[in-house]
Amino acid sequence: MSSTFQEQRDPAGYTADELSRIHAHAKVAPGEIAIGVVIGRTSEYFDFFVFGIACVLVFPSVFFPFESKLDGILLSFAIFPLAFIARPIGTTIFMAFQRRWSRGTKLTIALFLLGSSTAGIAFLPNFATIGSWAIGLLAFFRILQGIALGGSWDGLPSLLALNTPPEKRGWYAMLGQLSAPIGFMIATALFLFLHSQLSSDDFLEWGWRYPFFVAFAINVVALFARLRLVVTEEYTHAMEERELEPIGIIDMLRRQGYNIFVGAFAALASYALFHLVSIFPISWIVLGSVQSVNSVLAAQIVGAVVGMLGIIASGVIADRIGRRTTLGTAAILIGIFALSAPWLLGGGQAAQDAFIIVGFALLGLSYGQAAGSVTSNFEIRLRYTGAALTNDFAWLIGAAFAPLVALGLSTRFGLVAVSVYLLSGVACTLIALRVNRALAARE
Repeated sequence: MSSTFQEQRDPAGYTADELSRIHAHAKVAPGEIAIGVVIGRTSEYFDFFVFGIACVLVFPSVFFPFESKLDGILLSFAIFPLAFIARPIGTTIFMAFQRRWSRGTKLTIALFLLGSSTAGIAFLPNFATIGSWAIGLLAFFRILQGIALGGSWDGLPSLLALNTPPEKRGWYAMLGQLSAPIGFMIATALFLFLHSQLSSDDFLEWGWRYPFFVAFAINVVALFARLRLVVTEEYTHAMEERELEPIGIIDMLRRQGYNIFVGAFAALASYALFHLVSIFPISWIVLGSVQSVNSVLAAQIVGAVVGMLGIIASGVIADRIGRRTTLGTAAILIGIFALSAPWLLGGGQAAQDAFIIVGFALLGLSYGQAAGSVTSNFEIRLRYTGAALTNDFAWLIGAAFAPLVALGLSTRFGLVAVSVYLLSGVACTLIALRVNRALAARE
């Protein structure tokens, strides 16, 4: 292929004629797509963070009363990753649904399943009422959450990436990532309000169930917000022009499966940090009794705000130095931060709050550019399915087991285990980015 021909293509892989034809038909504005991404993802993160916080504050007493507080949290954290394990399965199933019916049908079923499975947890009897069946049903609903989340992929992030000017891709990429701290902040604020206003008995009897009820209403709002885009003629035409359609998983893995794992490991430092500053500190601080539950939840809300500012900053930085460079630089900063984890988490309230807030700031810088940072390596026709599976495996490899591993190892070997865990994620990210650079140069 001649250098002249390559120069006629934009970074997404289109010639000038193809771009002009696409822009002539696709009328969906990047800002409108970004709003749809934020609203849709916020509902998903809210559902997952409600479950994660409940793993510490609720489930040990409600479903594992026969164990110590530590073992009850560890058993809850063992159920936590089931959704991430089921997520790629859900992606595979619902991709087939979309090929058979439509994107709108798939999204409607997935979001109703996500809301229903989350709300279903609110109706679960405790262990004292039905015994081990309560634990089995909790695990069942958690698996359904993961399957539903896999089916909620709508291609909006990929369409957003392909419809933004090259010099603004970092900025628009971070907009969709804002949904994570927003969802976490709403979930944490709900638990803080209920935990501070109710007695301990009332909170464990019925108060904790309210956030799970709210999840269904939030998912309904998110569904209509996303369908408003997904079912429109302009959106459908834009997706078709960009060739963003589901393909068979086997075909995807056979042709460019290696890119899925390179992309997943490229964001590993960010995803490993994700639950280590959101869910894990709540468990460690609650067990240590250094500060009250309400104070640590308040610090988490402040951290979420700081995380949002970090994500916004990542968009500005990435458009100046590049998305992959931003991701690599953030990974190095996370590595430096990891060395301070034992001192901060093992200190007093001020040190623990500093761990949360500084951690969220670094999470914002890295997570803001983590999604889709290497999905441009996929052939255009493979990008819809490739981006979905890359996201699934990034969560599975980087974040799913983080609370369980961090708490289990920390209680046995000390907080240095958190440092080792984060440093391993940093090493994987830097290696994957180097591999990605070599693959991009070769292709």
